[in-house]
This record gives sequence, C-alpha cells and structure tokens, in this order.
Amino acid sequence: MRKQYRAEGLDEGELAGHPMVQFESWFRQASDRGAVFEPNAMVVSTADAAGRPSSRTVLMKAYDERGFVFYTNYESRKARDLAENPYVSLLFPWHPIARQVIVTGTARRTGRDETAAYFRTRPHGSQLGAWASVQSAVIPSRAELDAAYEELNTRYPEGEQVPVPPHWGGFRVEPQSVEFWQGRPNRLHDRLRYVARPDGSWRVERLSP
Repeated sequence: MRKQYRAEGLDEGELAGHPMVQFESWFRQASDRGAVFEPNAMVVSTADAAGRPSSRTVLMKAYDERGFVFYTNYESRKARDLAENPYVSLLFPWHPIARQVIVTGTARRTGRDETAAYFRTRPHGSQLGAWASVQSAVIPSRAELDAAYEELNTRYPEGEQVPVPPHWGGFRVEPQSVEFWQGRPNRLHDRLRYVARPDGSWRVERLSP
C-alpha cells in the first residue's frame, strides 16, 4: 500500500512572491479536467481552550489575498473551538496529483453582508438545511431532522426567499504559514513553506521531508 511518487519537483525559483498567488496556481491545476475530486475540500483542525483537537472536512467557498473562507453553524463544535482559540490548521489533500497544501493561521468571522451575499447563492435546499440542522448537537433520530426540514420547506417553498440564519456564517482564515508539499520518489518530498513576516512580506523556507 505504498506508492512511489514520480511527479516533477518543486523549486524555490518557481514560486510566486505571495502564497495566495501560488495557491491559485496549484488550485487551478488541481481543478483542471477533474484532476482532483472536490479540490476545494479541506480538513479544518481546531482545538478548544484546553487544547483538545478535532478535525473535519469542509468546503472552501472563497479565497483571496486575505485568506480562505468557509461557512458553518456558529453553534457547531468548530465554531465553539474557534471562539475559544482562533488558531486553526487547514489541509488540502490532493492525493491524485501527489500534492498537499497545509495552512496555519487565525480564523475570524466574516461580516454579515458577506455572509448574506454567499447565502443567497446557495441552493434552496442548502439554505433550508442551514436552519434545520443544529450542527454538532445530539438529536433523537434522523426522522426528527427530516421533519424539521419538511416543515421549513412548507414555510419557505422553492422560489421564496429564505432568511439568513443568525447562527450561521463564515470564517476567514488569515494564513501565517502556507506549506506546498510535492510528492517525490523515495519519500524525499519537496516541502516549501511561506512564513509571514511582521511587515507583511513572506519568507520561504525548505523543510526536510
């Protein structure tokens, strides 16, 4: 169950000056012709105030020079963790092309205008789902969840505007480091990491595999 990676290497001279520009290049390649299924899927790892970690896969919905954005229920476990401890790690596991991107940074809530603008782009069913699910809470049965959804579907049928839940919104992860990992033969992988400087510039360092 061990695969020998034979991808081309990653050289410091090939990197963009800003990690988000480099990410955009790699993200386009991961998205090209379905090279990676759901390339915007990322593992979000958080820890609570006591340092107890948890991880889950979510979908990145936007990225720009300010960082990476995802949306969630603000009463979920990850949101509660981030309220206590804003430090977060993101992992994009692009296995089919032998690449990973690993981000560390801090998460802050997006503004309500930004949240509402994104919510309006969601399919009708997903909008209702944001109301129906009390994310991370224990529930008696699947039937109760389905009943809550159907009640909402009756109240807000297709074509009628669904209000944005007050307990739902976005987080933007502002990166402090971004590592680009390229699989190489003999487990001698290339690992180049951008690290933020206090003046807003970035230094690049090579890590041993």
